Amino acid sequence: MNKHFWNWKNDGTERVLYLNGTIAPESWFEDDVTPAMFKSELEAGSGPVTIWINSPGGDCVCASRIYAMLMDYPYDVTVKIDGIAASAASVIAMAGTTVLMAPTALMMCHNPSTVAMGDHGEMERAIEMLDAVKKSIINAYEIKTGLSRNELSKMMDSETWMDATKAMELGFADGILQREAQPVTDVSTPILFSQKAVDAALVNRVKQAAGIPIGPLYERLNELR
Repeated sequence: MNKHFWNWKNDGTERVLYLNGTIAPESWFEDDVTPAMFKSELEAGSGPVTIWINSPGGDCVCASRIYAMLMDYPYDVTVKIDGIAASAASVIAMAGTTVLMAPTALMMCHNPSTVAMGDHGEMERAIEMLDAVKKSIINAYEIKTGLSRNELSKMMDSETWMDATKAMELGFADGILQREAQPVTDVSTPILFSQKAVDAALVNRVKQAAGIPIGPLYERLNELR
């Protein structure tokens, strides 16, 4: 049975996509992750979508196609990174109308890589190809962040890792995921717990029940316990 590296949850009001794992045209573990199938899933419904990303990256061409699909999607795309969006996965994240990261999440960008063999001509062509891929990745980063191409190129050269705060500072993310505050519906009985106060009150009640007077000195001793 084929498995997807995505998983749609549709409750009738919102479509949620969990994008987990390596991005690739095929997988050694029989995960069917082709952009063609992703396209069919994306176009199966309409309305805003939320995409949770936890991926180390993968194939640049597949990531580019998914990025293009999401950029062309006519509704809002909210990207939420709960684990890691590295390499090619960070490119997909750039397609979000809004990009949010968990306080514990990471984003990483680096130079593309490949495997090549042959004479010096083949090596030169491989280098030219990698340069072109790098420029295409910078295009996505530049559109989202507004940073200069030179600065983005240096970040990729250095294999830059960003937490949520740094990603926000540089424009890769728009906000940090936070739990919504629960409204307080009853503030008529505020409570402040003090173990010393509880102990003292209990002792005083026992004294009163036994008919033992509680003088100022005893009360002061209770306060100092």
